[in-house]
Formats: sequence, structure tokens, C-alpha cells
Amino acid sequence: MRRPTGTRRGRGRTATVAVTVVCLAYAPIAMTEIWPYARPGAPALGEWLLGRSVSPEFVAEAVRDRMGPYGRSLVPLIVHSVLGGLLMLLGPVQLLSAVRRRIRLHRIAGTVFAVTVYVSMAGAALYLVRTPPAEAFSGAAFWIVLATILVGTVGSVTFGVLAAVRGFPDLHQRWMLLCYGFLMTAPLLRIEWGLLPALYPGLDLRDINRVAIMHLGALVSFGALLASRALDRRAGVPGLTGTWCPLPVRVVTHLAGAAGLVWITAAFLGEGTAGRRLLLAYLVPYAVTYAVIAVRAARAGSRGAHWAREEWSLHLAALCLAPAFSAVSVPVLERTLGLDRVTALVAGVGIGCGMLAYAAVTVVSLRILYARELLKRQGDVADRPTSAAPAAATAVAGGPAREGARG
Repeated sequence: MRRPTGTRRGRGRTATVAVTVVCLAYAPIAMTEIWPYARPGAPALGEWLLGRSVSPEFVAEAVRDRMGPYGRSLVPLIVHSVLGGLLMLLGPVQLLSAVRRRIRLHRIAGTVFAVTVYVSMAGAALYLVRTPPAEAFSGAAFWIVLATILVGTVGSVTFGVLAAVRGFPDLHQRWMLLCYGFLMTAPLLRIEWGLLPALYPGLDLRDINRVAIMHLGALVSFGALLASRALDRRAGVPGLTGTWCPLPVRVVTHLAGAAGLVWITAAFLGEGTAGRRLLLAYLVPYAVTYAVIAVRAARAGSRGAHWAREEWSLHLAALCLAPAFSAVSVPVLERTLGLDRVTALVAGVGIGCGMLAYAAVTVVSLRILYARELLKRQGDVADRPTSAAPAAATAVAGGPAREGARG
């Protein structure tokens, strides 16, 4: 196993510090976000910061647009936001306790973390169930993306808990990092609320959210993958042989991805300036993510790190399939939810990368489990001749004797 170099350690520390700072800064923002909707004029740190970074008018418009949808589900949203702030505090505790091998603290905080995720997401689910997609804040596309993030968060924490209980720490680590990645969409979205109005003056919060959801799912899942690979320094996994991403699979996924990208590009270009803006918000992060994963896979293969190459390759295949998945999902969303073409397009593209990243972690988990099962079967086969030898010898010795007796 290769040891991390000083440069890699430095990058890891920098990333850990950055995530911790964002989490600690966002925790009080999350906890006070719903207060003004329950009691107008109540202090809210997020609104105060947004009013000074963008404009008071931008904040007033955002509050006005959210007043109706939020007013029907205030209690569930308060539970969701307050516990969401607590999760921002528990995340760094989990990460640092795992890195520093504080096992007891990690288990206690992990139990609290999992329970908090379930309760917080229950509050979000009540809001989504009570709010028709077309009446949700920022519209149906945003509602669909929120629902997808909710399902991904609950599913990943569930698989993470099951992996811990079954004694699979490497799988537990991957699922919990993906879970926290989905949770990080909240603070990252607020950061984009403060930055994107400077890049696109005049856009309201609804349009800002449309731009943000073009890449948030891809960014957080990509961050979870980088963290997983940084913490897993194994060159190989016992029992892992061959690859689930041979050349034909890579060719097919790339062709499907290219076809999906062409379709998405044509669809967005047909929507004028707004479509070009959304396309740029999707393509640039997608291209960067693809380039990094492809380079990491190639480097892992050149240094003989078979397991690292396999994991990078599986995620690259999933990333390639994301545009194709989005293209196929657009007509499905149109027909099942009665959406117009543009809304279905924004929703389909917004959920594609996140859902395929979830699928990639699932396949990686199955890959590890299959390797362990294969190793277990090989061990059983190796043990079988030893235990079967006496019986075989008796049968061989007894066979002629019985034949002689018959004669």
C-alpha cells in the first residue's frame, strides 16, 4: 500500500478544514432560516448575510416567494432546518473521529447522526408531500431535485448503517460520505445564492436555483468520491480479480454519454439565452469532473493500483451514463407529472449525475462484496480436500474389499 505523500496530506487537510469551516458557518444559518416565516421580523442570519452580499430587494423577493409554500408546513420545516444545522456540526465530528480512530466517539456520534438524518428528512418529506410540485418554492423542477436528494440521503445513511452493523467499514465509509455529500447541497446552494447574482445580474432566486441544480448533484457526489479515494489507500482488495469495466463496457457508456450530451445540448440551445445559461452551468462542471476521474483512473492503472483504477472506472462509467439517463427521464417526467418540456428538461438534467453517482456507489459496494464472497468460496474449496481426505481414502480402500467379498 502506498503512503500518502506530503502534497496529498496537505490537500486532504485543506479540504477537511474547508468543509469544516463551511459546516460550522452554515449551522446557525440553517437553524434560524425558517424563523421569519413563523414570526415575521424574527432574526435570521442567512437573510442578513444575503441582504448584504446581494441586496435587500433580492431577499425580500425570496421571502415573498417562499411564504406560501412554507406557511403550510412550518413545523416540519422548522424540525428539518434545526436538525439540519445539527447535522452540519455532527459531520466534522464524524470525519475527524474516524480519521483519528476515536472509535467510541465515532460510534456514539454516528448513532446520533443517523437518527438526526431520519428525523430531519421526515420533516422535509412532510413538506414535499403537502406541497404540490407546481406550487413549491422555485417550481416543480426544484421540488423533484429536492425529493431526489431526500431519497438519496435516506438511502445512503441506511446503507451506511447496515454496512457498519455487518462489519464492512470500507462500505460504511463510502455510503456515509455520500450521505454527507447530499446534505452539503444545502450550504453550497446558499453560497451560490450569494455568488451567482453577481455573475448573472437581474436573475431572481427561482432562476438562480435553476442554474444551481444543474451541477449541485454532480459536485457533491464528486466530492464524496474524492474523499472516499483519499481515505482508501489500498492498492488492491482481497479476492478482486478482473474488472467490471472492460473495454466494450467503456465504449458503450461513452457512446451513450455522448448521445445524451448531444441531445441535452440541442434541447437547451433551443431555449434561447436562459437555455444557454443552464447548459453552461451543466457542461463546465461535468467536463471538469470527467477529466479528473479519467486522469485518476489512468494514473491508478499505470502504477498498478488495480482497486483504485476499478473504482475510478466504475464512477466514470456512471458519469458517462448520466446524460443518457437525463435524456430518457425528460419524456417520462413530462408524461407522469404533466410537466412542460422546459421544466422536465431542467429536472431531468438536475437529477442525472446525483442518481448515477448513487448507482455507482451501489455497484462499487457490490464489487467489494462479490470479491469477498469469491475469496470465501476459494477458502472453502481449499479447506474441503483436507476434511474430505479420510472419507475418500476409506472409500478407495473399501471399494476393492467389497468387490472381493462379492467375488
